[in-house]
Amino acid sequence: MSPRFDFSCMGFYTFDALCRPVTHIPPGGGTYFVDEFTLAVSGAAGSASIVAAKHGLKVQAIGGVGLDDMGDWVLQKLGSFGIDTELMQRCPGYSTSSSIVTTRPDGARPALHKRGATDGFFVGDDQIDRVLDTRILHVGGVGLMNRMDDAGRTEEVMREARARGVITTLDVFASTAADLPKVARLLPYTDYFMPSEEEARALSGLVENHDLAQFLLDQGAGCVILTLGADGAYYCAQDGTRFHTPSFQVDVTCTCGCGDCFNGGFATGLAMGLTPQEAVQVAQAASAQNATGLGSQAGVRDYPTTEAFIRRTPQRGG
Repeated sequence: MSPRFDFSCMGFYTFDALCRPVTHIPPGGGTYFVDEFTLAVSGAAGSASIVAAKHGLKVQAIGGVGLDDMGDWVLQKLGSFGIDTELMQRCPGYSTSSSIVTTRPDGARPALHKRGATDGFFVGDDQIDRVLDTRILHVGGVGLMNRMDDAGRTEEVMREARARGVITTLDVFASTAADLPKVARLLPYTDYFMPSEEEARALSGLVENHDLAQFLLDQGAGCVILTLGADGAYYCAQDGTRFHTPSFQVDVTCTCGCGDCFNGGFATGLAMGLTPQEAVQVAQAASAQNATGLGSQAGVRDYPTTEAFIRRTPQRGG
């Protein structure tokens, strides 16, 4: 029997309010005017789930929101993309994880973040079958999932996914060296680990891409894909496959969620049975399209549009 879902996306879902351009915070009680303001569901699980759904995958969201207006909006917005939210929990005592993103003219996005229900959700024993009724399990947001991680439940879910033959992908949130033990426990059950270059450096204390990837492979990951921002992506797998791909040339509006959208694009490639190089290209196209709009996934439309973007958009150095 085929799995019910293509993509189960577990972890960090956040409510974002974004504006641009912002160069300074007004002094005192002053006001500056901005050109754009929008709301978005973001996060290492949120953005990935929406990109995959826009690309046509059957997606379910697993995470937590608060009993507040932001939580109502996050659930409504996920549902508007056809994402199944049955396993999105309303967590008493927690607000919805939320950010104010002050996007700079160059697309950089300093943020003010309120931790929330991502720390409070928990996958019970009676929910594991539903979580794993999928071809791909993505865990996004290790470092913010305190209840799941501290109880060892994230590791248990990923171990069971491996036992059932579910493809597993993993991302983290702004890791530091202190997060390495949490991440290292998960890597033996991770088919694809997709941190940013900066996160991998923080976890390992190393600098060069090859060394970063090898360090993480040695911890048990099947494959490491480093996202390099404007420098593209670096793929390094246990089977010896290694390659670097350049990024696409786009006019950047906001880089909020680019790495998370990469994860959703990569899941699309996996679900469609593409080669590693092709799947990474779809991932980079999702990330690049995201950068052209304000708010995570704003520039991503559907899979045919992503295919057309790949065909017509030059790559840096290409």
